[in-house]
Amino acid sequence: MATKAAAKKTPTKNRRRAARGGAGAQLTNEQNAESGFRASKALSENLQRVLVDLLELQLQGKQAHWNVVGTNFRDTHRQLDDIIDAARRFSDVVAERMRALHALPDGRSDIVAETTTLPEFPQGEVSTTETVDLVTERLEAVIATVREVHDPVDEEDPTSADILHEVLEELEQFAWMVSAENRTPARS
Repeated sequence: MATKAAAKKTPTKNRRRAARGGAGAQLTNEQNAESGFRASKALSENLQRVLVDLLELQLQGKQAHWNVVGTNFRDTHRQLDDIIDAARRFSDVVAERMRALHALPDGRSDIVAETTTLPEFPQGEVSTTETVDLVTERLEAVIATVREVHDPVDEEDPTSADILHEVLEELEQFAWMVSAENRTPARS
């Protein structure tokens, strides 16, 4: 009997109940009259790729922020706050740009976890030195995604590409600044 009870209690990956709603809303006459540029499927997918990486960067940044320990703790802790704030700000800009183009951003946690290019962040305390390397790796992963989608986005919508320029500018600066924590000067 214990075997049958154990078999019935197999853990599920996600115990949340399924979402309700979202598919049956009717558009108002004003919304139906809305016109303008509409994102293609490719543009929507490219912006979605950037969105999930930014959302994951924000979450992993918080995980690092809460669990970093060691030399230069305070500086690392505060620098992580700056990265988290930028990721949050940029994810909102990208998602709102998608909505302006009649695309549907998807920031649900399961979608983010399934589609991000960022590797999983380790659980538990992480030294400042390792945190610097891990965060640099994640910043570079987001940067790679943005660079990969940039040209196709620019071909279809230069305005969205302008947003990607801002993301690149700030995240590349963070990657340089964070990685410098573990570098030693090059010898002449």
